[in-house]
Order: sequence, then C-alpha cells, then structure tokens
Amino acid sequence: MKRTRPSEIKRILAELDMQPSRVLGQNFLADENILHIILDSAHLAQRDVVLEIGPGLGVLTEHLVRLSQHVIAIEKDPRLAAHLRDTFHNTPAFHLIEGDALQQALPQLVEREGVTHVISNLPYASGTRILMELIDADKRPLRMVLMLQSDVAERLVAAHGSKAYGLASIHAQMYYDVVIRKIVSPSCFYPPPDVRSAIVEFYRRSEPQVALRNTTHFNGLVKWCFSQRRKQIGRLLLNAPAPLVASGLDLADLPKDIGIRPDQRPESVPVSAWGHLSNHLVTRQT
Repeated sequence: MKRTRPSEIKRILAELDMQPSRVLGQNFLADENILHIILDSAHLAQRDVVLEIGPGLGVLTEHLVRLSQHVIAIEKDPRLAAHLRDTFHNTPAFHLIEGDALQQALPQLVEREGVTHVISNLPYASGTRILMELIDADKRPLRMVLMLQSDVAERLVAAHGSKAYGLASIHAQMYYDVVIRKIVSPSCFYPPPDVRSAIVEFYRRSEPQVALRNTTHFNGLVKWCFSQRRKQIGRLLLNAPAPLVASGLDLADLPKDIGIRPDQRPESVPVSAWGHLSNHLVTRQT
C-alpha cells in the first residue's frame, strides 16, 4: 500500500491511536506526485548524508534511505518516533533522534555528521527558525529541499524592491540560490492545512555573494534596519547602537561602490550591498 494515500495514513494513525496535532504541525503528505517532485529536486547520490526534520510516518524517509548513504531523522512526537523505529529497525542507513529540532544544536549536528542535504516537510510553526539555523551554520548543507508555507517561500525568493523582501530573503540569498519548485495545495495533505505550501529548493553558492568580515555584525545590521523598514538608511545608521556603528559616522563618507544611498529604505537595498555595508562598518571599528 502507498503510504501517501489518505486511507493508508488514517489506518496507520488508527493503529498508533493518535490524531494529527495542529500544535505540532502534523499534516502528512498525501500525494505521490508531490513526493516525487521533492525527491527529484534533491538530486541525491549514494554518498550523500541527509537530515530530515519531522519525518512523521516515514513516507519520504523510505526513499531517502534507499537513495543516500545515511539519513538522520529528528522526530518530536514520541508515538511517531516509536513508529519510525519499528519501521526502519533493519535499516542501517537510518538514525533517529527523538526530540525537538530546535533543541538539537542543528549547526553543530550538520557539521559533526557531515550533512550534505536537508530534505524535509518542515513544521509550519517552527520552519522559519529551523531554516535560519541551517543557513547560519558554519558548514551549510549543499542542497536543501523544504516544504514551507507559501508566504514564507515567497519571502525567501523575493527580490529587493518588493514588499516581501526582508530578513529571510537576505539571509537565504547571501548563501544560496533559492527557487520555488512547486506551490502545493492543502488537498495534498492529510489533514489539509489552512494555508498553501511550497516546495523550495536551496542550492548553496560556491561562495557567498559577499565575503563577510563579521557574520554576527551583518545579521545584526540587517535585523536593526528591517525593524524600522520605513525609515531611510542614513537615519537608521546614525541611530544604530554602538555594536553596529561606531560613533562619528559621516554619511558623506560612505564609499560609492557599496551601492547604498543614505536616502534609500531597507527594502530597496540588494543583498550584496548589505554585505558591503556591513564590511565597511566593521572596518571602521578596527
């Protein structure tokens, strides 16, 4: 039986004596075509090490263990964790971590285990936080294929100048080429979520758009400016806290090649220009 069929999903859930939890974002994939789009986007090879967050019933997992060298799955729900252990107990390529992904120090796990790919149907409530942890890791995965809410996906791929452009866009696009592979209807899940989803593909750039001098400064600068995104960059810099901008900043001294004018607003500034601005401000502090 195909475990993407709603009838089969219901049967397994009945055996486990459980109802899908909205709090945990348990919407199980119930469409074989969507499953194959995820797998096709992953471009897995037998040498790859995969991290799957929220494997649920293991519908995607059973393909990942066949296509890759090793799969590390993180499952928070103890009933589903028990089901996964039972399902894959004879699968050497499978390793289960029972617990909350946000409490697993994901950047360290990725580096320690040599994770090359993250392939996941992420929980809606924590998906963005999980993604940002992975993007900020020192050893970023080569490729990620993630199911996310469609509005989150639109922010990730947004270009500067658009209303959707912001923190998520800049963080993701600094390090990855990001594309929406497929918008997914709620009817492709059981139970159907209240929102549309999207399959988003991330392919790591050979180099970041800008070689950052201080990643913490860059993250803090972008966060500060987008917290007041209606204000002009010049005013934001003059009022920025000391860790971000050293005292005595003269806006007239901003190098022209940074690509930012003081009268611009944050959403109009390209990703690379944020990197150049951060590097300039860090240099002034040394």
